Amino acid sequence: MTSVTLGFVPEPLSVPVICILPSRKTPAGVANTRKFKQIRSSIEEIGLIEPLSVTAVDQQSGHHMLLDGHIRLMALRELGFVEAACLVATDDEAYTYNNRINRLATIQEHYMIRRAIDRGVTPERLARALSVDVSQIMKKVNLLDGICPEAVELLKERQFSPEVARAIRKMKPTRQVECVELMVAANNITVAYAEALLVATPAGRLTNGKKPGKLSGVSPEQMARMEREMGNLQEQYKLVEQTYGEDVLNLVLARGYLAKLLENESLVKYLSQRQPDLLREFEAILEITSLDP
Repeated sequence: MTSVTLGFVPEPLSVPVICILPSRKTPAGVANTRKFKQIRSSIEEIGLIEPLSVTAVDQQSGHHMLLDGHIRLMALRELGFVEAACLVATDDEAYTYNNRINRLATIQEHYMIRRAIDRGVTPERLARALSVDVSQIMKKVNLLDGICPEAVELLKERQFSPEVARAIRKMKPTRQVECVELMVAANNITVAYAEALLVATPAGRLTNGKKPGKLSGVSPEQMARMEREMGNLQEQYKLVEQTYGEDVLNLVLARGYLAKLLENESLVKYLSQRQPDLLREFEAILEITSLDP
């Protein structure tokens, strides 16, 4: 069985802050950013959650080089911390696990906040730790109220505003799923798009059975056209979804056939002389490495 070499010493080491040297210059003005203030407030309120990542100690100078956590180190120094928990790298590469992860999805953040509150952390303390108003914490706590499980599943890896959920929960479950599918397919999970979908939803598919207020600057005729186009878009989406697998298979086969075809030097020479535009299109298809946008 192949053994796996760890990139870091498993247990955090307490290192004097004065012995940690940044590996890059911090951009000017970072101390005035919202991100820095949130990190500073979090450390001040509940301490350092994520250890810094550093190289092994230099035997001559006694210093560690910082690999990841420059903003956290700034906050620790500003707050007067003497020591910091650090993960010590076992090699010399500037690799950190933090550079290989995605940012926290909105629904994951919701679950974390709910878990913290269930364990006795007050919304007020969370608000102080994240440097936000307590109303923002409550919106995140109640994020999934009224949202059907199918829509939640579609959104679980996405980042979006709690106001998107506010618009979605006004729809009935089947309509929620339809609208979320449209937003995900368009890669446009924004408040404006969610509200436009809400306004274009027939009254019978809303939870209260009443049409929402009209969008400012949109006439009744434009609203009616929006509803028709939204219905047509949903039908087209369903048709594409049904044939997507078959279409992908056909494209893969076609690409393989073209690759074999263009191995014929005589054919390539003929196309370059007689049909250069067609040859360029064939070559462009062969350069495609993924069917994703």
